[in-house]
Amino acid sequence: MNSQDALPLAVTFPLPFRVLFLVGLGILGWATNLHGLQRQRIDAPNVLELSGSPYIPLRTSAPHSPTLNSTFYSPIYRLFVKYSAWCFFTWVMYRLATRSNVYLVDVFSYIPAICALVVLTVLICPYDVLQKRERDAFLSAIRRCILPDADKGIYFADVVFADVLTSYAKVLGDVWLSICMLFPGESMLLVPSQEGWKHWMLPCLMSLPYFIRLRQCLIEYLASNKTNKRPLWNALKYASSFPVIFLSAAQRIVAADIAAQGDELAEEAWHGQHPLFRLWLLAAAVNSLYSFWWDVTNDWGLDLLKMQVTNPRSRAPRPLVLPTLHSKSSSISRGGPLSPTLDDAPGSPESTQSFQSLQEFQNGSSRPYPYGLRSVLLYSLPVYPLMIFFDLVLRLTWSVKLSSHLHSESEGSGVIFLVEVAEIVRRWMWVFLRVEWEVVKKTA
Repeated sequence: MNSQDALPLAVTFPLPFRVLFLVGLGILGWATNLHGLQRQRIDAPNVLELSGSPYIPLRTSAPHSPTLNSTFYSPIYRLFVKYSAWCFFTWVMYRLATRSNVYLVDVFSYIPAICALVVLTVLICPYDVLQKRERDAFLSAIRRCILPDADKGIYFADVVFADVLTSYAKVLGDVWLSICMLFPGESMLLVPSQEGWKHWMLPCLMSLPYFIRLRQCLIEYLASNKTNKRPLWNALKYASSFPVIFLSAAQRIVAADIAAQGDELAEEAWHGQHPLFRLWLLAAAVNSLYSFWWDVTNDWGLDLLKMQVTNPRSRAPRPLVLPTLHSKSSSISRGGPLSPTLDDAPGSPESTQSFQSLQEFQNGSSRPYPYGLRSVLLYSLPVYPLMIFFDLVLRLTWSVKLSSHLHSESEGSGVIFLVEVAEIVRRWMWVFLRVEWEVVKKTA
Protein backbone atom coordinates (compact mmCIF):
# COMPACT_ATOMS: atom_id res chain seq x y z
CA MET A 1 0.00 0.00 0.00
CA ASN A 2 1.18 3.49 -0.75
CA SER A 3 0.99 5.06 2.70
CA GLN A 4 1.33 8.59 1.37
CA ASP A 5 -1.89 8.20 -0.59
CA ALA A 6 -3.67 6.33 2.19
CA LEU A 7 -2.86 8.49 5.18
CA PRO A 8 -5.08 11.54 4.52
CA LEU A 9 -8.31 9.54 4.40
CA ALA A 10 -7.21 7.07 7.08
CA VAL A 11 -6.41 9.93 9.42
CA THR A 12 -9.39 12.20 8.80
CA PHE A 13 -12.05 9.58 8.04
CA PRO A 14 -10.89 6.09 9.10
CA LEU A 15 -12.57 2.92 7.94
CA PRO A 16 -14.88 2.44 10.99
CA PHE A 17 -16.40 5.88 10.44
CA ARG A 18 -16.76 5.16 6.72
CA VAL A 19 -18.75 2.03 7.56
CA LEU A 20 -21.02 4.01 9.88
CA PHE A 21 -21.49 6.64 7.19
CA LEU A 22 -22.56 4.03 4.61
CA VAL A 23 -25.05 2.55 7.08
CA GLY A 24 -26.54 6.00 7.63
CA LEU A 25 -26.71 6.54 3.87
CA GLY A 26 -28.75 3.35 3.61
CA ILE A 27 -31.19 4.53 6.28
CA LEU A 28 -31.66 7.84 4.48
CA GLY A 29 -32.04 6.06 1.15
CA TRP A 30 -34.81 3.81 2.47
CA ALA A 31 -36.70 6.75 3.97
CA THR A 32 -36.53 8.64 0.67
CA ASN A 33 -37.58 5.50 -1.21
CA LEU A 34 -40.80 5.24 0.80
CA HIS A 35 -41.34 9.00 0.62
CA GLY A 36 -40.73 9.22 -3.13
CA LEU A 37 -42.94 6.22 -3.93
CA GLN A 38 -45.84 7.70 -2.00
CA ARG A 39 -45.32 11.02 -3.74
CA GLN A 40 -45.86 9.07 -6.96
CA ARG A 41 -49.13 7.64 -5.53
CA ILE A 42 -47.53 4.22 -5.04
CA ASP A 43 -48.35 2.88 -1.61
CA ALA A 44 -45.06 1.11 -0.97
CA PRO A 45 -45.92 -0.06 2.58
CA ASN A 46 -48.93 -1.92 1.17
CA VAL A 47 -46.92 -3.41 -1.69
CA LEU A 48 -44.30 -4.55 0.83
CA GLU A 49 -46.74 -5.68 3.54
CA LEU A 50 -45.86 -8.94 5.26
CA SER A 51 -49.36 -10.15 6.14
CA GLY A 52 -49.12 -12.96 3.61
CA SER A 53 -52.48 -12.11 2.07
CA PRO A 54 -52.75 -11.64 -1.70
CA TYR A 55 -52.02 -8.15 -2.95
CA ILE A 56 -55.31 -6.70 -4.18
CA PRO A 57 -55.67 -3.03 -5.21
CA LEU A 58 -58.33 -1.57 -2.98
CA ARG A 59 -61.31 0.58 -3.78
CA THR A 60 -61.99 3.78 -1.89
CA SER A 61 -65.25 5.65 -1.72
CA ALA A 62 -63.50 9.02 -1.77
CA PRO A 63 -63.40 10.74 -5.18
CA HIS A 64 -59.89 12.09 -4.57
CA SER A 65 -56.62 10.53 -3.48
CA PRO A 66 -56.22 10.80 0.28
CA THR A 67 -53.57 12.98 1.85
CA LEU A 68 -50.03 11.67 1.59
CA ASN A 69 -49.40 9.32 4.52
CA SER A 70 -46.11 9.98 6.31
CA THR A 71 -46.61 7.29 8.95
CA PHE A 72 -44.06 4.94 7.43
CA TYR A 73 -41.24 7.19 6.28
CA SER A 74 -41.26 9.93 8.96
CA PRO A 75 -39.98 7.64 11.77
CA ILE A 76 -37.15 6.50 9.48
CA TYR A 77 -36.19 10.11 8.84
CA ARG A 78 -36.14 10.69 12.60
CA LEU A 79 -34.03 7.57 13.10
CA PHE A 80 -31.59 8.82 10.49
CA VAL A 81 -31.32 12.24 12.14
CA LYS A 82 -30.56 10.73 15.55
CA TYR A 83 -28.15 8.18 14.12
CA SER A 84 -26.26 10.74 12.04
CA ALA A 85 -26.15 13.22 14.94
CA TRP A 86 -24.50 10.63 17.18
CA CYS A 87 -22.01 9.52 14.53
CA PHE A 88 -21.17 13.10 13.60
CA PHE A 89 -20.64 14.02 17.25
CA THR A 90 -18.20 11.15 17.83
CA TRP A 91 -16.37 11.91 14.58
CA VAL A 92 -15.93 15.55 15.66
CA MET A 93 -14.60 14.33 19.02
CA TYR A 94 -12.18 12.07 17.16
CA ARG A 95 -10.98 14.92 14.93
CA LEU A 96 -10.49 17.26 17.90
CA ALA A 97 -8.58 14.57 19.77
CA THR A 98 -6.28 13.55 16.92
CA ARG A 99 -5.82 17.01 15.34
CA SER A 100 -4.77 15.28 12.07
CA ASN A 101 -1.72 13.90 13.86
CA VAL A 102 -0.80 10.52 12.42
CA TYR A 103 0.70 9.38 15.73
CA LEU A 104 -2.55 10.05 17.62
CA VAL A 105 -4.85 8.08 15.31
CA ASP A 106 -4.34 4.75 17.02
CA VAL A 107 -4.21 6.37 20.48
CA PHE A 108 -7.82 7.48 20.07
CA SER A 109 -9.06 4.48 18.10
CA TYR A 110 -11.41 3.74 20.99
CA ILE A 111 -13.64 6.67 19.91
CA PRO A 112 -15.03 5.01 16.73
CA ALA A 113 -15.19 1.74 18.68
CA ILE A 114 -17.42 3.35 21.32
CA CYS A 115 -19.54 4.95 18.58
CA ALA A 116 -20.16 1.61 16.88
CA LEU A 117 -20.79 -0.17 20.19
CA VAL A 118 -23.47 2.36 21.18
CA VAL A 119 -25.14 1.98 17.77
CA LEU A 120 -25.21 -1.81 18.14
CA THR A 121 -26.54 -1.56 21.70
CA VAL A 122 -29.36 0.75 20.65
CA LEU A 123 -30.22 -1.55 17.73
CA ILE A 124 -30.90 -4.52 20.01
CA CYS A 125 -32.29 -2.43 22.90
CA PRO A 126 -35.61 -3.96 24.08
CA TYR A 127 -37.00 -0.66 25.39
CA ASP A 128 -39.43 1.49 23.44
CA VAL A 129 -37.00 4.28 22.57
CA LEU A 130 -35.41 5.58 19.38
CA GLN A 131 -37.92 4.20 16.87
CA LYS A 132 -38.23 0.70 18.33
CA ARG A 133 -40.78 -0.33 15.68
CA GLU A 134 -38.34 0.42 12.86
CA ARG A 135 -35.45 -1.25 14.69
CA ASP A 136 -37.52 -4.37 15.32
CA ALA A 137 -38.63 -4.44 11.69
CA PHE A 138 -34.99 -4.34 10.60
CA LEU A 139 -34.00 -7.17 12.94
CA SER A 140 -37.01 -9.22 11.84
CA ALA A 141 -36.05 -8.76 8.20
CA ILE A 142 -32.54 -10.00 8.95
CA ARG A 143 -33.93 -13.01 10.79
CA ARG A 144 -36.29 -13.91 7.93
CA CYS A 145 -33.49 -13.59 5.39
CA ILE A 146 -31.07 -15.74 7.36
CA LEU A 147 -33.68 -18.25 8.58
CA PRO A 148 -36.49 -18.17 6.01
CA ASP A 149 -39.67 -20.17 6.52
CA ALA A 150 -40.01 -22.20 3.33
CA ASP A 151 -43.63 -23.08 4.17
CA LYS A 152 -44.66 -19.41 4.11
CA GLY A 153 -42.67 -18.55 1.00
CA ILE A 154 -40.60 -15.46 0.40
CA TYR A 155 -42.22 -12.06 0.84
CA PHE A 156 -41.52 -9.32 -1.66
CA ALA A 157 -40.23 -7.09 1.14
CA ASP A 158 -37.59 -9.70 1.99
CA VAL A 159 -36.56 -9.92 -1.67
CA VAL A 160 -35.99 -6.16 -1.79
CA PHE A 161 -34.18 -6.19 1.56
CA ALA A 162 -31.87 -9.03 0.50
CA ASP A 163 -31.10 -7.26 -2.77
CA VAL A 164 -30.19 -4.15 -0.80
CA LEU A 165 -27.87 -6.30 1.32
CA THR A 166 -25.98 -7.37 -1.79
CA SER A 167 -25.08 -3.72 -2.32
CA TYR A 168 -23.57 -3.80 1.18
CA ALA A 169 -21.42 -6.85 0.46
CA LYS A 170 -18.18 -4.89 0.62
CA VAL A 171 -19.42 -3.02 3.71
CA LEU A 172 -19.69 -6.38 5.52
CA GLY A 173 -16.06 -6.96 4.63
CA ASP A 174 -15.23 -3.49 5.90
CA VAL A 175 -16.89 -4.34 9.22
CA TRP A 176 -14.51 -7.26 9.59
CA LEU A 177 -11.51 -5.13 8.67
CA SER A 178 -12.62 -2.44 11.13
CA ILE A 179 -12.77 -5.00 13.93
CA CYS A 180 -9.31 -6.25 13.00
CA MET A 181 -7.97 -2.69 13.07
CA LEU A 182 -8.92 -2.42 16.73
CA PHE A 183 -6.99 -5.56 17.72
CA PRO A 184 -3.76 -5.04 19.69
CA GLY A 185 -0.84 -4.50 17.36
CA GLU A 186 -3.02 -3.35 14.45
CA SER A 187 -3.51 0.18 13.15
CA MET A 188 -6.33 2.19 11.62
CA LEU A 189 -3.83 3.63 9.16
CA LEU A 190 -3.31 0.39 7.26
CA VAL A 191 -5.49 -2.43 5.99
CA PRO A 192 -4.92 -5.33 8.42
CA SER A 193 -2.96 -8.25 7.06
CA GLN A 194 -5.17 -11.25 6.37
CA GLU A 195 -3.18 -14.44 6.74
CA GLY A 196 -4.17 -18.04 7.34
CA TRP A 197 -7.87 -18.55 8.03
CA LYS A 198 -8.39 -14.78 8.15
CA HIS A 199 -7.63 -14.62 4.45
CA TRP A 200 -10.98 -16.26 3.66
CA MET A 201 -13.08 -14.29 6.14
CA LEU A 202 -13.32 -11.29 3.82
CA PRO A 203 -14.62 -13.19 0.75
CA CYS A 204 -16.96 -15.31 2.89
CA LEU A 205 -18.56 -12.24 4.48
CA MET A 206 -18.84 -10.50 1.13
CA SER A 207 -20.54 -13.53 -0.43
CA LEU A 208 -23.06 -13.92 2.43
CA PRO A 209 -25.72 -11.53 0.97
CA TYR A 210 -25.52 -13.32 -2.38
CA PHE A 211 -25.93 -16.69 -0.68
CA ILE A 212 -29.02 -15.38 1.14
CA ARG A 213 -30.55 -14.16 -2.10
CA LEU A 214 -29.60 -17.39 -3.88
CA ARG A 215 -31.40 -19.44 -1.24
CA GLN A 216 -34.50 -17.25 -1.57
CA CYS A 217 -34.58 -17.99 -5.29
CA LEU A 218 -34.30 -21.73 -4.68
CA ILE A 219 -37.14 -21.58 -2.12
CA GLU A 220 -39.31 -19.78 -4.69
CA TYR A 221 -38.47 -22.44 -7.26
CA LEU A 222 -39.39 -25.31 -4.91
CA ALA A 223 -42.58 -23.50 -3.86
CA SER A 224 -43.70 -23.53 -7.50
CA ASN A 225 -43.37 -27.35 -7.55
CA LYS A 226 -40.37 -26.89 -9.87
CA THR A 227 -42.58 -25.59 -12.66
CA ASN A 228 -41.39 -21.96 -12.68
CA LYS A 229 -37.85 -21.76 -14.04
CA ARG A 230 -37.51 -18.02 -13.55
CA PRO A 231 -36.18 -18.29 -9.94
CA LEU A 232 -33.45 -20.62 -11.21
CA TRP A 233 -32.29 -18.08 -13.77
CA ASN A 234 -32.37 -15.48 -11.03
CA ALA A 235 -30.36 -17.74 -8.75
CA LEU A 236 -27.76 -18.04 -11.50
CA LYS A 237 -27.24 -14.27 -11.33
CA TYR A 238 -26.30 -14.44 -7.64
CA ALA A 239 -24.23 -17.57 -8.10
CA SER A 240 -22.17 -15.76 -10.73
CA SER A 241 -20.86 -13.38 -8.05
CA PHE A 242 -19.05 -16.16 -6.16
CA PRO A 243 -16.31 -16.67 -8.79
CA VAL A 244 -15.67 -12.91 -8.83
CA ILE A 245 -15.21 -12.82 -5.05
CA PHE A 246 -13.19 -16.01 -4.55
CA LEU A 247 -11.01 -15.72 -7.65
CA SER A 248 -10.07 -12.30 -6.37
CA ALA A 249 -9.15 -13.76 -2.98
CA ALA A 250 -7.08 -16.42 -4.74
CA GLN A 251 -5.17 -13.69 -6.57
CA ARG A 252 -4.09 -12.23 -3.25
CA ILE A 253 -2.58 -15.59 -2.32
CA VAL A 254 -0.75 -15.71 -5.65
CA ALA A 255 0.48 -12.14 -5.17
CA ALA A 256 1.80 -13.04 -1.70
CA ASP A 257 3.66 -16.06 -3.13
CA ILE A 258 5.16 -13.94 -5.89
CA ALA A 259 6.24 -11.33 -3.34
CA ALA A 260 7.93 -14.04 -1.27
CA GLN A 261 9.97 -14.95 -4.35
CA GLY A 262 11.00 -11.35 -4.89
CA ASP A 263 9.30 -11.07 -8.28
CA GLU A 264 8.68 -7.54 -9.55
CA LEU A 265 5.17 -8.59 -10.63
CA ALA A 266 4.13 -8.45 -6.99
CA GLU A 267 4.33 -4.66 -7.13
CA GLU A 268 1.59 -4.48 -9.76
CA ALA A 269 -2.06 -4.06 -8.76
CA TRP A 270 -3.28 -6.04 -11.79
CA HIS A 271 -1.56 -9.38 -12.26
CA GLY A 272 -2.46 -9.42 -15.94
CA GLN A 273 -0.04 -12.18 -16.89
CA HIS A 274 -1.48 -14.73 -14.49
CA PRO A 275 -4.31 -17.08 -15.62
CA LEU A 276 -6.24 -16.35 -12.42
CA PHE A 277 -6.55 -12.72 -13.45
CA ARG A 278 -8.03 -13.69 -16.81
CA LEU A 279 -10.53 -16.01 -15.15
CA TRP A 280 -11.47 -13.26 -12.70
CA LEU A 281 -11.91 -10.75 -15.52
CA LEU A 282 -14.18 -13.17 -17.39
CA ALA A 283 -16.22 -13.86 -14.23
CA ALA A 284 -16.57 -10.12 -13.52
CA ALA A 285 -17.76 -9.43 -17.08
CA VAL A 286 -20.31 -12.27 -16.98
CA ASN A 287 -21.65 -11.22 -13.57
CA SER A 288 -21.93 -7.53 -14.52
CA LEU A 289 -23.61 -8.02 -17.88
CA TYR A 290 -25.97 -10.74 -16.71
CA SER A 291 -26.97 -8.69 -13.66
CA PHE A 292 -27.58 -5.65 -15.86
CA TRP A 293 -29.72 -7.69 -18.27
CA TRP A 294 -31.73 -9.06 -15.34
CA ASP A 295 -32.28 -5.60 -13.86
CA VAL A 296 -33.64 -4.17 -17.09
CA THR A 297 -35.64 -7.15 -18.31
CA ASN A 298 -36.97 -8.80 -15.15
CA ASP A 299 -36.66 -6.44 -12.18
CA TRP A 300 -37.94 -3.45 -14.17
CA GLY A 301 -40.00 -5.21 -16.86
CA LEU A 302 -38.55 -3.15 -19.73
CA ASP A 303 -38.35 -4.44 -23.30
CA LEU A 304 -34.93 -3.05 -24.20
CA LEU A 305 -32.99 -6.32 -23.92
CA LYS A 306 -35.78 -8.77 -24.62
CA MET A 307 -35.48 -11.06 -27.62
CA GLN A 308 -38.83 -9.86 -28.94
CA VAL A 309 -40.13 -6.32 -28.54
CA THR A 310 -43.90 -6.27 -28.58
CA ASN A 311 -44.42 -2.71 -29.75
CA PRO A 312 -41.47 -0.80 -31.21
CA ARG A 313 -43.41 2.24 -32.42
CA SER A 314 -42.24 5.49 -30.87
CA ARG A 315 -44.90 7.37 -29.04
CA ALA A 316 -44.94 8.40 -25.42
CA PRO A 317 -47.50 6.50 -23.32
CA ARG A 318 -49.96 8.21 -21.06
CA PRO A 319 -48.83 7.54 -17.50
CA LEU A 320 -50.98 5.15 -15.53
CA VAL A 321 -51.98 6.52 -12.14
CA LEU A 322 -52.55 3.53 -9.90
CA PRO A 323 -55.01 3.53 -7.04
CA THR A 324 -53.60 4.51 -3.69
CA LEU A 325 -53.66 1.42 -1.51
CA HIS A 326 -55.07 1.45 2.01
CA SER A 327 -55.15 -1.88 3.76
CA LYS A 328 -56.72 -0.66 7.00
CA SER A 329 -59.60 1.41 5.63
CA SER A 330 -62.98 0.23 6.87
CA SER A 331 -64.70 1.57 3.77
CA ILE A 332 -62.77 -0.74 1.46
CA SER A 333 -63.96 -4.04 0.10
CA ARG A 334 -61.04 -6.32 -0.78
CA GLY A 335 -63.16 -8.29 -3.20
CA GLY A 336 -64.43 -5.28 -5.09
CA PRO A 337 -63.61 -4.39 -8.65
CA LEU A 338 -60.58 -2.33 -9.51
CA SER A 339 -61.23 1.39 -9.47
CA PRO A 340 -58.46 3.98 -9.89
CA THR A 341 -58.34 6.76 -7.36
CA LEU A 342 -57.07 9.95 -8.98
CA ASP A 343 -56.55 13.52 -8.07
CA ASP A 344 -59.12 14.19 -10.80
CA ALA A 345 -62.78 13.51 -10.19
CA PRO A 346 -64.23 10.27 -11.59
CA GLY A 347 -65.39 10.69 -15.13
CA SER A 348 -62.81 13.34 -15.96
CA PRO A 349 -60.73 12.83 -19.14
CA GLU A 350 -57.59 12.11 -17.08
CA SER A 351 -59.38 9.48 -15.01
CA THR A 352 -60.88 7.85 -18.10
CA GLN A 353 -57.55 7.75 -19.95
CA SER A 354 -55.74 6.18 -17.00
CA PHE A 355 -58.45 3.60 -16.42
CA GLN A 356 -58.46 2.70 -20.13
CA SER A 357 -54.68 2.29 -20.00
CA LEU A 358 -55.03 -0.10 -17.09
CA GLN A 359 -57.76 -2.08 -18.87
CA GLU A 360 -55.62 -2.36 -21.99
CA PHE A 361 -52.72 -3.62 -19.90
CA GLN A 362 -54.93 -6.15 -18.10
CA ASN A 363 -56.38 -7.42 -21.38
CA GLY A 364 -52.93 -7.80 -22.91
CA SER A 365 -53.57 -5.33 -25.68
CA SER A 366 -50.59 -3.44 -27.03
CA ARG A 367 -50.32 0.29 -27.34
CA PRO A 368 -47.56 2.52 -28.74
CA TYR A 369 -44.71 3.30 -26.39
CA PRO A 370 -41.04 4.31 -26.75
CA TYR A 371 -38.73 1.58 -27.92
CA GLY A 372 -37.22 -0.43 -25.09
CA LEU A 373 -39.73 0.58 -22.41
CA ARG A 374 -43.23 -0.73 -21.68
CA SER A 375 -46.81 0.36 -22.13
CA VAL A 376 -47.43 1.28 -18.48
CA LEU A 377 -45.06 3.82 -16.95
CA LEU A 378 -45.62 5.45 -13.57
CA TYR A 379 -42.69 7.86 -13.72
CA SER A 380 -41.79 10.58 -16.23
CA LEU A 381 -40.28 9.30 -19.44
CA PRO A 382 -36.66 10.54 -19.02
CA VAL A 383 -36.28 8.54 -15.79
CA TYR A 384 -36.01 5.21 -17.59
CA PRO A 385 -33.13 5.78 -20.05
CA LEU A 386 -31.15 7.56 -17.33
CA MET A 387 -31.69 4.64 -14.96
CA ILE A 388 -30.61 2.15 -17.61
CA PHE A 389 -27.41 4.12 -18.30
CA PHE A 390 -26.44 4.55 -14.65
CA ASP A 391 -27.26 0.92 -13.89
CA LEU A 392 -24.95 -0.33 -16.64
CA VAL A 393 -22.03 1.87 -15.60
CA LEU A 394 -22.35 1.10 -11.90
CA ARG A 395 -22.94 -2.62 -12.45
CA LEU A 396 -19.62 -2.82 -14.28
CA THR A 397 -17.95 -0.87 -11.48
CA TRP A 398 -19.50 -2.99 -8.71
CA SER A 399 -18.01 -6.26 -9.95
CA VAL A 400 -14.60 -4.68 -9.62
CA LYS A 401 -15.64 -3.54 -6.14
CA LEU A 402 -16.17 -7.15 -5.09
CA SER A 403 -12.51 -7.85 -5.80
CA SER A 404 -10.57 -7.88 -2.57
CA HIS A 405 -7.21 -8.13 -4.35
CA LEU A 406 -7.62 -4.48 -5.39
CA HIS A 407 -8.50 -3.18 -1.93
CA SER A 408 -4.97 -3.09 -0.54
CA GLU A 409 -3.95 -0.78 -3.37
CA SER A 410 -6.82 1.69 -3.18
CA GLU A 411 -8.55 1.37 0.20
CA GLY A 412 -6.94 4.44 1.67
CA SER A 413 -7.20 6.57 -1.44
CA GLY A 414 -10.98 6.87 -1.23
CA VAL A 415 -11.63 5.29 -4.64
CA ILE A 416 -13.17 2.16 -3.17
CA PHE A 417 -15.20 4.24 -0.74
CA LEU A 418 -16.64 6.34 -3.57
CA VAL A 419 -17.58 3.19 -5.48
CA GLU A 420 -19.36 1.91 -2.38
CA VAL A 421 -21.34 5.15 -2.19
CA ALA A 422 -22.15 4.92 -5.91
CA GLU A 423 -23.42 1.36 -5.51
CA ILE A 424 -25.72 2.37 -2.65
CA VAL A 425 -27.06 5.23 -4.79
CA ARG A 426 -27.58 2.79 -7.69
CA ARG A 427 -29.55 0.46 -5.42
CA TRP A 428 -31.57 3.43 -4.15
CA MET A 429 -32.59 4.20 -7.75
CA TRP A 430 -33.18 0.50 -8.45
CA VAL A 431 -35.75 0.26 -5.63
CA PHE A 432 -38.02 2.86 -7.27
CA LEU A 433 -38.31 0.93 -10.53
CA ARG A 434 -38.40 -2.48 -8.84
CA VAL A 435 -41.38 -1.54 -6.66
CA GLU A 436 -43.06 0.22 -9.58
CA TRP A 437 -42.87 -2.91 -11.75
CA GLU A 438 -44.21 -5.06 -8.89
CA VAL A 439 -47.19 -2.70 -8.56
CA VAL A 440 -47.87 -2.79 -12.29
CA LYS A 441 -47.72 -6.60 -12.40
CA LYS A 442 -49.88 -7.19 -9.35
CA THR A 443 -52.39 -4.53 -10.31
CA ALA A 444 -52.88 -6.37 -13.58
